[in-house]
Amino acid sequence: MLHCETTALGVLLRHEGLDLSEPMMFGLGSGLSFVYWDAKAMPFPFLGGRVKPFELTRNLAARLGLTLRVEETASPAKAWRNLAAGVDAGRPVGLQLDCHHLEYFQTKVHFGGHVVAAVGYDEHDVHLVDTDQQGGRVRTSRASLAQARSERGPMTARNRSFTVTGAPSRWRDQIVPALRDCADAFLAAPIANLGHRGIGKAAKQVPNWRISPENRRQAALLMEKGGTGGALFRNLYRDFLGECLETVDRPEIRAAHGLYAEAAARWTEVAALIEEGRLADAGAILGDLSRIEENAMRELRRM
Repeated sequence: MLHCETTALGVLLRHEGLDLSEPMMFGLGSGLSFVYWDAKAMPFPFLGGRVKPFELTRNLAARLGLTLRVEETASPAKAWRNLAAGVDAGRPVGLQLDCHHLEYFQTKVHFGGHVVAAVGYDEHDVHLVDTDQQGGRVRTSRASLAQARSERGPMTARNRSFTVTGAPSRWRDQIVPALRDCADAFLAAPIANLGHRGIGKAAKQVPNWRISPENRRQAALLMEKGGTGGALFRNLYRDFLGECLETVDRPEIRAAHGLYAEAAARWTEVAALIEEGRLADAGAILGDLSRIEENAMRELRRM
């Protein structure tokens, strides 16, 4: 599994008897998006390729007709009780936390939107399921998990834990609504740094970046290896569209699938150009990507 939120969701959904591929979970949750985010406190601008943390989970649970129970608290003791109650009942529990404090995590960076599934615990450790990149089935100490869950900052939540229950509805019936909702949000983003307009803004801003080679490498790494499945989540969405065609063979989906296959390859090229410092070339491709993705989403919105 490649992406943290869909990895955790897969554990929770399989417990309810539904085994979906990672691209299908990502797509049914209308997970694709884009954000260009630049702030003075950041060492370099952030290019994001998905909806904000936990929105995918809410979307997917609603679309599948599942009951999503979410608990948040400022109390570490209550946070532990919320986790332990689910695990003691034999149910996996999703957790949103800051991965910086997790002992098994390979790269020590703060990211408050990381999601894992808790599946057990003992006197010292909590047993988790994370992405394949982070080791799959892993464990971290109770103390480190408490730190990760209570961290404050961008994209963090207040010791958020969640479970899903219920009999999933016919997920194939939700493919077209999921496609249309994602397209609507992408094309009608309320501000200029989101959706296809955000990619267009990035096309203008990236050639003007004045950042160090190390920060360029980090920006490229986040796009390709930062739990995105490669190509800033476009590989996942391309594969989702391909799976959709097995159930709903419509010309709009075929057209969008071809466009996102092209977009995925070009996003990987953008990451490589940023790492090499060829920012003007990256900006030119981003301009093309804005148009490619707008056209793809317009196809999907027609359904």
